[in-house]
Amino acid sequence: MLPASDPPPLDELVARARALASSGPRRLLGITGAPGAGKSTLAGQIVGALGELAELVPMDGFHLAENELHRLGRHARKGAVDTFDGAGFVALLRRLRAAGPRTVYAPEFRRELEEPVAGAIPVPPSVPLVVVEGNYLLLAAEPWGEVRELLDEVWYLDLDETERLRRLTDRHVAFGREPVEAAARARGTDQRNAELIAGTADRADLVVRMAPSIAS
Repeated sequence: MLPASDPPPLDELVARARALASSGPRRLLGITGAPGAGKSTLAGQIVGALGELAELVPMDGFHLAENELHRLGRHARKGAVDTFDGAGFVALLRRLRAAGPRTVYAPEFRRELEEPVAGAIPVPPSVPLVVVEGNYLLLAAEPWGEVRELLDEVWYLDLDETERLRRLTDRHVAFGREPVEAAARARGTDQRNAELIAGTADRADLVVRMAPSIAS
């Protein structure tokens, strides 16, 4: 793992991703960090800059369905590691890494539905870099421990804690929660998830100190 340093310019991160895309057969780049650290924003910027060289596959497509979360009694903890289909996520990464002759379809989480939608993200065989974004890419516990082995490089995003909590609370409000409920969620279930994720940072290839201009 490389030590964290001052926030790198976005163009440096894009250049690093571009080099990975050009380094041989299909590569998988993981972007991880605590909720609100800026994973989705940075991953989208990287893929947008690389154009046809990259496709984005978020881990959130492997949320368990609402009915299943209620059945298991886990709905109040949605977003925790046991509210995802980890084995299904690993299976998809294996298919993406194999880069066979056919398009691989990945699921996508739809906020307006609060449900994953199967087959929503096409990854053609011609795409040399898949950017995988999600919370639990560096966990050692099975089945998540297999994820790290399937990713060629993983970046861990580190944002100032006060700023991260502010952004996460604002995001919950934007998704329809009342401000008091949003703050409680950010400092409750989300914080427990964040502490679990923070304990995995030493397994990353690069720790990126996030500047507000990148994380926003």
